[in-house]
Amino acid sequence: MKLLIINGPNLNMLGLREPDIYGRQDFAALENFIRETCEAQGIEAELFQSNHEGAIVDTIQGAYGRIDGIVINPAAYTHTSVAILDALKAVSIPAVEVHLSDVTKRESFRQISYAGLACVKSYIGLGFEGYRQAILFLKNYLEGRENT
Repeated sequence: MKLLIINGPNLNMLGLREPDIYGRQDFAALENFIRETCEAQGIEAELFQSNHEGAIVDTIQGAYGRIDGIVINPAAYTHTSVAILDALKAVSIPAVEVHLSDVTKRESFRQISYAGLACVKSYIGLGFEGYRQAILFLKNYLEGRENT
């Protein structure tokens, strides 16, 4: 099983950017956490981060036919990007949305998730643990779907 884990804009600044909201661990720690979680589950992981919407769209499109599932934290593009939503819908790869912070308790503009409309599940406000939960859910989801 191969998963693509996509992180959007400013996540590369973890540890520096608003640590009271996003935590004090840096982006390298997040990537290590994701890799360790996938390795423990026997999952091959491809990690991608970009501050550019088009690069995220290109990566989603490039996953078609070679990736089994997507974990995506679109970050600020969550609330603005119909292009990312359309890319997720176009490839029809099961996707799970993750957010480090609880966006439901933040500014009003953060209350809509375009990408989430194309996802089978969302994990919000769990910090790094949300990625583990998303990976485990996606593994079970994919295994269950393959057995039917």
